[in-house]
Amino acid sequence: MKKSIILGICTLMTLSLSAQEKAEVVVNADLGTHTISRHIYGHFSEHLGRSIYGGIWVGEESSIPNTNGVRNDVVAALKQLKIPNLRWPGGCFADEYHWRDGIGPREQRPKMVNTHWGGVVEDNSFGTHEFLNLCELLETEPYICGNMGSGTVEEMSKWVEYITFDGESPMANLRRENGREKPWAVKFWGVGNENWGCGGNMSPEGYAENYRRYATYCRNYGDNRLYKIAGGPNVDDYRWTETLMKNIPRGQMNGLSLHYYTYAGSWTNKGNATGFPMDEYYSTLENALRMDELLTRHSAIMDQYDPQKRVELVVDEWGAWYNVEPGTNPGFLYQQNTLRDAILAGLTFNIFHRHADRVKIANIAQMVNVLQAIILTEGDKMMLTPTYHVFDMYKVHQDATLLPADVKCGTVGRSERKRMPMVSVTASKDNEGAVHISFVNIDPTKDIEITCPVRGLSGGKITDSQLLTAKDVGSFNTFDKPEEVTLTSFKGASFKNGELRFKLPAKSLVTIELK
Repeated sequence: MKKSIILGICTLMTLSLSAQEKAEVVVNADLGTHTISRHIYGHFSEHLGRSIYGGIWVGEESSIPNTNGVRNDVVAALKQLKIPNLRWPGGCFADEYHWRDGIGPREQRPKMVNTHWGGVVEDNSFGTHEFLNLCELLETEPYICGNMGSGTVEEMSKWVEYITFDGESPMANLRRENGREKPWAVKFWGVGNENWGCGGNMSPEGYAENYRRYATYCRNYGDNRLYKIAGGPNVDDYRWTETLMKNIPRGQMNGLSLHYYTYAGSWTNKGNATGFPMDEYYSTLENALRMDELLTRHSAIMDQYDPQKRVELVVDEWGAWYNVEPGTNPGFLYQQNTLRDAILAGLTFNIFHRHADRVKIANIAQMVNVLQAIILTEGDKMMLTPTYHVFDMYKVHQDATLLPADVKCGTVGRSERKRMPMVSVTASKDNEGAVHISFVNIDPTKDIEITCPVRGLSGGKITDSQLLTAKDVGSFNTFDKPEEVTLTSFKGASFKNGELRFKLPAKSLVTIELK
C-alpha cells in the first residue's frame, strides 16, 4: 500500500475498555510533499428542487435582499468559506439542458419541464450569465458541466465559444448583444455527466468514443485554457475507469470524475436524516469510510496508465443521501442535516487529504436545500447546517502541505465484526508556516485523551482552536434554533515541549492551529 494512503489512518490497538479512551498521534511537521488542493472544497448547485430558485436566485424584484437577483445572505455565507469552485447546471439536469434557452431577455426565454427532478417548470431565468456573474460575485471558479446526453458537439462547442472567446464571431457577438462585452474566464469543463446512467446509458467504450469527439471541439480561446473532465465511474465500476484511461489520450483529459453517495441504509430505503437509531449512525459512517477504498482502487488503475498523475481524480458528487423530509416533493431531495453529517464530512475530507497526490477536485452535493446542503433557506430565512461549519473549520487546509500523521487508537462500531477507528486525524502546514491539525472523534459517548507530539516544529504555541459538537449525534439546526450545532472556541488543549495534549470530546471535530 502506498505511503500516502496510510498516513493518518488509525493503527488499531488491542486495548482494554479504559485504554480505548486514549489515542496517540504523531505529526511530522518537517515532512510532507503533496499539496491539499483547495478545489477539494468545491460545491455543486443543480437545477433541482430549491437549490437554485429560492436557494440562490430570487430575482431583482424580490423583497429578499439581493444583488442582481442573488440572495445577499447566501453570498455572504459562501464568501466566509472561501469556496474555490462551483459546479453547474448538473447533475442529471446538465444532459437535458440547452444553454441557449438560458440567455437573452428573461421574459423571452422558453420554459421547459424538469423531467429529472419533480416534473416542475423550469423557466430558465437563471442561465449562463446569471451563473457566471454569481461566480464573480463569490470570487470562485466556475465549473460548467456540458450536455453530451441530449446535446450535440456543435452545441457544446458553441457554448465554450460564447463564454470564452474575445474575438469576432457569431457566438462572441451574441454574448455582447446579451450585455457581456468581455468573455469570462472558465477553466473547469465537464464533458457530460453520469453518462453510464441519466447522461445517456452509454457503455464505457461508447462514452470514450464520444468524449474524444466532444472534447476535440471544446477549444481554448485566447489565454483561457480548459481543464476537461471526463464523466467517470459510478462508485466501484472499475471497468469504466480502466476503459477511459485506456482509450482517451492523456492530452485530451485532465480529470476523471467519480460519484459516491453515502446512505444509512440502501438505495431503496436510505434511512432518515433525523431521528435515526444508533445502528444507522454507525452504518452511515461505515459507508462514508468506504471512500478510501474507492479512491485507492480507482487510483491504482489510473496509476497503471498514468504513473505521472497527469489525469486527476475529481470527486464532483459526494455526500449523504437520505429519505426526503416528510411532506416535501420527493423529486426535490430536501433533507435535514445533523452532527452525524458534520462528522461524515470531516472523515471524508481527511480521506481526500490522504489521497492528495491524485484527488484534486471534489464537490459536495449540494450547496443549498438539496441532499447534504451547507445552507437551508425558507422564504427570507436562511440557516447554516452542521456541514457548513466543517467547511469553515477545514478551510485552513486549502492549498496547504499535507503532513504525515500516524494515529493509534481504539475502535467503535455496531458489532464486533463492524469496527471503525475512533479517531481520524489530518494535518497540514500553510505557506506562512502555521500547522493545522484536525481531529474527528466518531465515538458518540466517549471523550478521548489525545497525546500528540508534533515533530519538527521548533517552539510554537496554540494560536487558535475550534470545536464542533452538540448534545447528541442527531442534533440539528432549525430556523427557530439556528445554533444548536455551531463552531465554538476550544480551550482545553495545551502545547508544551513539542507535545499537544487535550481531551477530544465525544462526537466532535476539533481543529488546532500551532505557530
